[in-house]
Amino acid sequence: MSTEFNPLDAATLDWNKVGGLMPAIVQDVATQRVLMLGYMDRAALDATRSSGKVTFFSRSKQRLWVKGETSGHTLELVEIRADCDADTLLISARPHGPTCHTGAVSCFAGAPGNFLGALDALIQQREHDRPINSYTTKLFEDGTRRIAQKVGEEGVETALAGVAQLDDDLLGESADLLFHLIVLLRARGLSLDDAVAVLEQRHARAASKAAR
Repeated sequence: MSTEFNPLDAATLDWNKVGGLMPAIVQDVATQRVLMLGYMDRAALDATRSSGKVTFFSRSKQRLWVKGETSGHTLELVEIRADCDADTLLISARPHGPTCHTGAVSCFAGAPGNFLGALDALIQQREHDRPINSYTTKLFEDGTRRIAQKVGEEGVETALAGVAQLDDDLLGESADLLFHLIVLLRARGLSLDDAVAVLEQRHARAASKAAR
């Protein structure tokens, strides 16, 4: 997987304000769930950017600490952003295993996340791994045309449920439609984020037009 960095200049960060240790909030790039809070000094930030693995300065061990260096549950760096005061970092990462030492996904119990993002990431992984006896694997092996056909079928069933069936039926058909749509996007080398980006662009244009 490629790693993309925003143009963060460590020299612009207000290291003096935080005594040389900057709070770093880690967020799952797929689900947007907050995973943990750590601290970085300049060396930890440099190590994170050069290695692609999120690295902190351990206040208890008084040394650099690569997240997952013992457990293997590393955090793959995607992007680093600074807040408006340049004294806190937001790290977008792909977690490889649970982040919390307790085995939980997040160090913050019940931290909200975007399930559709998690599902999109899982479908992407299924496309790559092709596990046996997996419905998703079968869809990918049947090919894009069959996946598109399933999207069409689920779309019709969703519309019919919206007109003539109960709310539970409509919700069930909607869930089926969303799942197969994500599979279709992945089969075409696209993601749910790509579709959401189009919605965001349309919304921005409409808001700009309304403000005139």
